Amino acid sequence: MARIVTVYEDQRRPFVPTDMSYVRWYRISAALAALGHDVDIATREPGLLGRLDRRSVARLAPRLRRVPIARVRFERYDVVKTLFHRGFETLERHGGADHPFIIAKLGSVVDSEDRDGVYFYGERRRQLFAVQQRIAARSRIVTVLTTPSRERWQRCFGSGGTTVLVPGAVDERIPAPGPDPFGDTQSRRCLFAGNIYDPASQPEAHATLVAKLNGLGRLLGRRGIRLYFLGPGERQGIDAAHVTALGAVPYDRSWSFLQHAHAGLVLALGPQPNDNESTKIYHYLRVGLPTVCEAGFPNQDLVLEAKLGRVVANGDLAALAEAVEATMGGAWNRQGAVAFVLARHTWLHRARVYDELIRSAGM
Repeated sequence: MARIVTVYEDQRRPFVPTDMSYVRWYRISAALAALGHDVDIATREPGLLGRLDRRSVARLAPRLRRVPIARVRFERYDVVKTLFHRGFETLERHGGADHPFIIAKLGSVVDSEDRDGVYFYGERRRQLFAVQQRIAARSRIVTVLTTPSRERWQRCFGSGGTTVLVPGAVDERIPAPGPDPFGDTQSRRCLFAGNIYDPASQPEAHATLVAKLNGLGRLLGRRGIRLYFLGPGERQGIDAAHVTALGAVPYDRSWSFLQHAHAGLVLALGPQPNDNESTKIYHYLRVGLPTVCEAGFPNQDLVLEAKLGRVVANGDLAALAEAVEATMGGAWNRQGAVAFVLARHTWLHRARVYDELIRSAGM
């Protein structure tokens, strides 16, 4: 078995998964540990002291701990796994980018120029592409979420390296349904659970999502359905008359909102099909929540394969509102959809891909 350290960001904040980047960081680390590897999650959270001793190590599970990144000696690990562009930048800042076995995980893969299907533009896209160039030079393996992203990576950097498809996933075990967390008496609830970003990091995507939420909230309200937004991102532009913004909550608490909603909503970031996937689809299906997905994602057909919802044409808010109401009234095999996800799309399924890569290298 291998000694693995996982690296994402080194901001000084508590390690509390509230968005999917942190959730993925923790869950894939835990799944690798469950497969028998010794895994350290390298963080800079306030509770960890700046030294590797008993007072600075947070033991989370057998073979899994959190350690202070400032004291990590990367040469002591067999594998360094970075998550997203930011993870590789963090590794560089802490002197680990010359490790001989780096597995670099990427979400969105940008190009040397602005491209349809990649919702990063201008200077931000140029910054991300520069990181990708360094990843291509330093990493032994690059993993991506979708086939379009893999194709884009290989067009940019060639097909000589190892580029592996590892999509998103969802928990095998989740909390049992508890008390209703919505705190109102609304009879029909449509839930958008995800990140709406902000004007500084992804202004185009943020503006698009806010406009769609407000417009759809207005249409759903006429049908007696309330639209809720759960997740991180700048909420200032959300119209409270039509959309209830719940904010971000810890991952373990978020399940309760999904379990007490009546339909899950997936919104596209723009008119072009996104090269990146929608991770929220896995989570809606995991709780058996009927899902309405606006077309524009490589994994949108999961909704149809699980037989738990509809995919609606991109840009048609009226059709989305109609589909949400129809979906709420449909007769669905919810447990069948849950079984579909558990059979194919858990974190343990994804971790086995990494496990095979590591074992094939003799570790």
